[in-house]
This record gives sequence, C-alpha cells and structure tokens, in this order.
Amino acid sequence: MANGLKTALLLGLLSGLLLFIGDMAGGANGLVIAFVFAAIMNFVSYWFSDKMVLRMYNAQEVGAGHPLYQIVERLARQGDLPMPKVYVIPDNSPNAFATGRNPQHAAVAATQGILQVLSERELEGVIAHELAHVRHRDILISSVAATIAAAVMMVGRMAMYAGLFGGRDDRNGNGNPVGQLAMIILAPLAAMLIQAAISRSREFDADAGGARIAGNPYGLADALRKIEAASKQVPLDANPATAHMFIVKPFTGAGLMSLFSTHPPTEDRIRALLEGTR
Repeated sequence: MANGLKTALLLGLLSGLLLFIGDMAGGANGLVIAFVFAAIMNFVSYWFSDKMVLRMYNAQEVGAGHPLYQIVERLARQGDLPMPKVYVIPDNSPNAFATGRNPQHAAVAATQGILQVLSERELEGVIAHELAHVRHRDILISSVAATIAAAVMMVGRMAMYAGLFGGRDDRNGNGNPVGQLAMIILAPLAAMLIQAAISRSREFDADAGGARIAGNPYGLADALRKIEAASKQVPLDANPATAHMFIVKPFTGAGLMSLFSTHPPTEDRIRALLEGTR
C-alpha cells in the first residue's frame, strides 16, 4: 500500500511538472501542447508498446512444447492470471521482461541467455516476478510515467528551439531569461528522476508479488544474484527507453548516476525479499 501511494504521488508530481513546463514555456498554448503530446504518446504506448518492444528485440513466440511456456503456464495458473503469450529473445545476456496493456493482453519474454544460466527454480522466480508486474499493471504505470517524462523533455526542447528563453509573456512583455533557461534544463532532469523513482518502487512490489506467486522468495533471490553477475560479463544491448522493463537493469550506474537508475540495487532487493520471510 505504501508503494502504491508513493507511485500515485510521484505520477501526480510528474503530471504537475508537465503542466508547469508547458505553462512556463508557452502560457495557455504551451499547456495545450503539453496535454496533446501526453495524450497522443500515452495512447500509442498503451495500445502498441508490447508489439513495438517485442519487435525491437526480435522476440520469437514459443508454444506449449517449449520449457519456458510450461513454466509460465504453471505459474499463471498458480497466480490465477490469464495465460500470457511467451517469447524468447535471441540474446546471450540473461534478462527478462513483461509487457502488454493489461493481464488479458500480456506477454512474457526471456532471453536465451537467462534460460541457459538459471536453474528451473530460479527461472520460476524470475517468471513469477514478471507475472507480478502483469498483475499490478506495472507495464501501464511505467509506460505512463515514461511518456509523461518524454513529453516534459519534448516541450522543454521545443521551448529552447523556439527561442522562448525570455520566459512566458507577462503583461509588460518581460520575462526572466535565467529562470526560463533553468526551467528548460532542470524540468527534464526532474522528470527523469521521478520516472526512475516510480520504476524502482514498482520493482520492490513485483519482487514481493513474485515470491507469493512462486511460493517462496529463494528462487528469485538466487536468480537476481546470478543475473547481476552474468549480465556484467555479457551486457544486453538494450534501448535506454526500455531499460525499466527488464528484471535487472541492462546498464550499470554508480554514485550520482544511481539516482537515474530504473532499478533498486540488487542487494537491496534480495535483502527485502529475504526479510519478508522472517
């Protein structure tokens, strides 16, 4: 519940930031532009993101004879969820993600690498985590956050290119160029930070939900350790726009860059998983 409230507050803050930068960049017109961008991008993301991301990674659908399909089918039944489509990504880096606009139109994808690295129990933990994302509709939440953040950045870029550095027109026609420039730079930065925070909070919930679906947290905890180590040896050539979807972040980040990470530190996730059993 705490994470759900946190997500709602962060999404509200992100939406407010979008309205603020739209209003600052172009007054009423900027506000309308921001709304239109957000509406169009959210519509496209909601209806077509699953097909786009699966095509991006050349994912191949597999059927009932494939071991991955059998694991997904068993866990979907345990979790009382509709059976999603199942895909294998031809990549040696170990990772997995879920996509789709709702539980009735979901897909689970795993790389060839993760199928080779993990045991069946560990793979069950990973798939249960992804099914928890489906149950919580995290794909939609993350897509909304990502598209609003993108709209903030696009409006900021438009303001810069349109030469709106003099700020929004006031009654006397004057503005604050320094403040306007700071807004154009800092608003997209703030949007990225909020989007990353939303993604991190959803990962903790998916870990806990996955442990419930699988029946225990140990398979997922062991899988996270293995994936973290193996992905450093064989990194995934992932599109940054889809980094939040994977079970372990495809990119490394330390220090200040960790603020922009779409995933909590793996050690923190494992600790939370195991503490939940005490």
